Amino acid sequence: MASTVTSRRKQLGNELRHARAAAGMTQQQVADVLGCTQGKVNKIESGSVGVKLGDVRAMLEAFGVNGEESETLLELARAAAGQRGHWSGYRAVVPHWFRTFTDLEPAAAEIMTWHGERIPGPLQSEHYMLKQFTEAGATDVTSLVRNRLDRKAVFDQQQPPYYRFILSEAALRRAPGGGAPAVMLDQVEHLLELDKRARVYVHILPFDARLASVPNDFTIMRFADRTRDFVYIEHSAGGHYLDEPKDFQLFVDSWDRLRGAALERQDSREFLASLADDYRKKMIV
Repeated sequence: MASTVTSRRKQLGNELRHARAAAGMTQQQVADVLGCTQGKVNKIESGSVGVKLGDVRAMLEAFGVNGEESETLLELARAAAGQRGHWSGYRAVVPHWFRTFTDLEPAAAEIMTWHGERIPGPLQSEHYMLKQFTEAGATDVTSLVRNRLDRKAVFDQQQPPYYRFILSEAALRRAPGGGAPAVMLDQVEHLLELDKRARVYVHILPFDARLASVPNDFTIMRFADRTRDFVYIEHSAGGHYLDEPKDFQLFVDSWDRLRGAALERQDSREFLASLADDYRKKMIV
């Protein structure tokens, strides 16, 4: 499993949070030690910002952590501070709030994602990407496509995460910019090819599925190391990362309900094959 700067930063933050709790200190008390705000301490513990090696040393001293445990955490802090310029060049177009997600994606052990109205990035065909970015009026389509294609490398890792997708039927019928049977045929055929991979699972939630309602899009990430599992929710203004156990469980429950109502893998393949035939007929007319 790939290890990234962001995953190590989140792991470090999680370890520092446990050490603080074990020492019986509040975030405000740690802020007083570091001479910063409580909000910054919270960001350090969540892994959303980096932390200087000197600050880590001061925190560990305040927590009474020393010896081998201290050296392990300091080494983790050094690793988490690496890869400067990681978001330069064509990668600079990736929004700041999405960078943690893309860094952690290849480091996850399992990813479970639900999408109601659109095809998620890793599953998009290049034809679909181009149409989507063009219709959105993007000014740097080439960089956006390169970044999205980079994400597909997650499927080619030596030990990729188990990536489980549930897609609403609506996402397969709503083409970027309206009616575009050629784009959607390319996309559906692309899904059928991706679904042949050992650790990629695509399940379709048809319009007639028995559910009281469907939630907004969300992604659950689980990790084999001590990186804290979390849920990612995206909206028009950014994205949120939720890792409190109570919140996390709510989304696991939502996933289980969606998965129970969605088609099984083979039935989903048959659904996609039938849909591909429909798009082929529309291209002939």
